[in-house]
Amino acid sequence: MRADRLLSLLLLLQNRGRMTAPELAAELEVSVRTVYRDVEALGASGVPVLADRGPAGGYRLADGYRTRLTGLTDAQAGSLFLAGAPGPARELGLGAELAAAQLKLQAALPAALAERARTIQDRFHLDAPAWFRDADPVPHLARIAQAVWDQRVLHTHYRRWGGEVHRALHPLGLVLKGGIWYLVARAVDSVRTYRVSRFLAVDTAADAFERPAGFELAAYWGESTRRLDAVLHQQTADLRLSPRGQRLLPMRFGAAGVRALEAAGPADAEGWVRIRLPVESEAVAVGDLLRLGADAEVLGPSELRSALAGTVAALAARYR
Repeated sequence: MRADRLLSLLLLLQNRGRMTAPELAAELEVSVRTVYRDVEALGASGVPVLADRGPAGGYRLADGYRTRLTGLTDAQAGSLFLAGAPGPARELGLGAELAAAQLKLQAALPAALAERARTIQDRFHLDAPAWFRDADPVPHLARIAQAVWDQRVLHTHYRRWGGEVHRALHPLGLVLKGGIWYLVARAVDSVRTYRVSRFLAVDTAADAFERPAGFELAAYWGESTRRLDAVLHQQTADLRLSPRGQRLLPMRFGAAGVRALEAAGPADAEGWVRIRLPVESEAVAVGDLLRLGADAEVLGPSELRSALAGTVAALAARYR
């Protein structure tokens, strides 16, 4: 572990130039005292680490010194697919591996390309979780991820809508969707999707399993989301939308709202348009459509219009 840390310290100085002991300690997640000892160890091994005094001081490498000791470990190489998502990498237990891999890649790049990589990192950031929602607690994610990688059977205790179940699962892959982690796994003879935050307990078995022949995670997920969309959106609502309602619709209904607006008819004299919007069950649709307020009018079906009118009348009576 110390050898890895010394290499990381060396690469930090090589990639970023002068750094203070507290800055190095924060990057390496160690104490300042440990940084002092590691710098002494690098110097004793022949690495020309210079210490500059004063307010603008810190540690730096002697001009012209560069190391090419940048070989990636298996874990570090495997973490690179998460290079744009440090948060998910930490949740998977790969945060330190990702940081070390990035340092090694920067050290191996020519100076011009390394500077460009740092500029991109400074100016572009991926934040996976959705707005206005706390991230799911996923205490078992790292263990599940290891089982996915090792193809080990998982004995799980899972909380679903109808109660709690115990199942043996063959974990096939993990998906991060809108800040929420999902496990795709085979149970008995069917492949299903499980929300990782609902696992109450997970134990990894010693026995391995064989992945289904021809299974592709991306293809399964795409087909699964299409099936879910078809199940959820079994009705279509006819709406009139004000100009403000047209701006709100994509924020409230996502891609379905965007597609509905693209197919909208011409606007009337006041800027209102008519659209056909896929919606869920009547009870869910009433709540969703109320979020558009007075900027939407339901024209049909008549049952949905009546249900919405009844809800609005009840609200009016309550706040009279």
